[in-house]
Amino acid sequence: MTLDNSARYAKTHEWARRDGDLVSVGISDHAQQSLGDIVFVELPSVGDAFKAGAVFGVVESVKAAGDLYLPVSGRIAEINSTLAAAPETVNTDCYGEGWFVKVTADDPAEFDALLVPADYEKFVDSTEE
Repeated sequence: MTLDNSARYAKTHEWARRDGDLVSVGISDHAQQSLGDIVFVELPSVGDAFKAGAVFGVVESVKAAGDLYLPVSGRIAEINSTLAAAPETVNTDCYGEGWFVKVTADDPAEFDALLVPADYEKFVDSTEE
């Protein structure tokens, strides 16, 4: 499992990374590996607002479909529209070009409360035993 050391993680396997005033969100390497080949991503519209933990989209693979949960409260500032034509980008570059949304976060403390990489790794390891 590869981790992005500049990101924080939710127990629902999304990552969040501060990018200036925005928070970029995607799914972890562990999540994309568990899903397998991703064939479809459904994302919200720019301007939509969500609370932390709310479902903001869906990712579908050849094996399963899963909800995407926003790790921080905020308003969607940008969506990764390239995923509509190339959802497999999530498999090949989940921490880079495979991001889902960028959010204008309401509360910076929510980001700070997310798991640091080492704690996320311990969480994943504890759920696989």
